Amino acid sequence: MTVVSSPTVPTAPVSPKKTTNLALGVVLGLLLGLGLALLRDMLDTSIKNEKDCAQVTDATVIGGIGFDPEASKHPLIVQADPHSPRAEAFRTLRTNLQFVDAANHPRSIVFTSSVPAEGKTTTTANLAITMAAGGARVCVVEGDLRHPRLLEYMGMDGSAGLTNVLIGQAELGDVLQQFAKTSVYVVGAGSVPPNPSELLGSAAMIETLRALETRFDMVIIDTPPLLPVTDAAVLSTIAGGTVVVVGVGRVDRDHLAKSLQSLETVKARVLGLVLNMVPTKGPDGYSYYQGYAPESQRQKSPRPKTREKATS
Repeated sequence: MTVVSSPTVPTAPVSPKKTTNLALGVVLGLLLGLGLALLRDMLDTSIKNEKDCAQVTDATVIGGIGFDPEASKHPLIVQADPHSPRAEAFRTLRTNLQFVDAANHPRSIVFTSSVPAEGKTTTTANLAITMAAGGARVCVVEGDLRHPRLLEYMGMDGSAGLTNVLIGQAELGDVLQQFAKTSVYVVGAGSVPPNPSELLGSAAMIETLRALETRFDMVIIDTPPLLPVTDAAVLSTIAGGTVVVVGVGRVDRDHLAKSLQSLETVKARVLGLVLNMVPTKGPDGYSYYQGYAPESQRQKSPRPKTREKATS
C-alpha cells in the first residue's frame, strides 16, 4: 500500500449547496406558479372578454362599457361626465344599435341580464339619454316590477306607473314623465303587483307597448335578470329585440348559456350582447379607455353629486 497524496481540509461546507438549492427553488416555484395559474384559468368559467362570449354564443358583442369604481355614486355618467370614456362607450353602443339589422330596425328593445348586479339598469338609463342627445325621442319603461330602481337613479316620482296602466287605474299619458328637459320620457313601474309575469305578458301590455312605439322613435325596457324570473323572456316575445348585458367577472359562461337558451326557447330576437364593467387595464382591458376629451375639459371639475346610491 502506497500513499499517493495527503488529505486536504475543505475550505467550504459540502452541504447545503445554497446556490444550487436557490436556483432549484426558483425553477420549481415558477413551474408550480404556472401550473396553479393554468389550473385556475381552466376552473374559472366567468366571462372576462369577448372571446369567452364567443365560446357560448354566436351573438355579436355590440358594446363594451368600462369599469368605474365610482359608478355607484354617478350611475348617469353621460350626464355627470359627458366627456368620460364610459360616456363615449355609450355613444358607441348607440351607434352600433343603429346599424343592427338596419332593414328591420326594432322600435322597442328589452334590456336584461343573466343575474342581478350586471349593470342592466344603468346601461338602460345612460343609453336612453345618449339616444336623446342624438335627436331621438326615447321612452324608457321600468319593466322590472319586482325590484324597480330606474326612477331612483333618475330622481323621478314613482307613485304611479306601468302597473297602474295595465290594470286600468291610469292612462298612459298620465304616467309619462319627462327627464330633465330632454326628449327622454320615463314610465315607472308603479305599484309592485303580486303577479308581474302575468301582467307583462297580458294583452294590455302589448297594447301599451304598441302605443309607445307610435309615440316615440325608440322604446327601451329595463327588465329583471333572466335566470331568477321569467319576466324578461315574456317581454322579449312582444318587443322588437333583446339585448343581454354581460357583467365581466359577474356571470359564468353556464349562466350566459342558460339565459340565451331561455330566449331561444321563446324565439326572442337577440340583437347582441353588451359587455359591462370591462377592465381598463390588463390583457382583457379596452385599450382606448384613456378618454379623448376636448382640451378645455382635460382639467375638469369633480363630477357633480347625484341622488343615486347604487347600480343594478
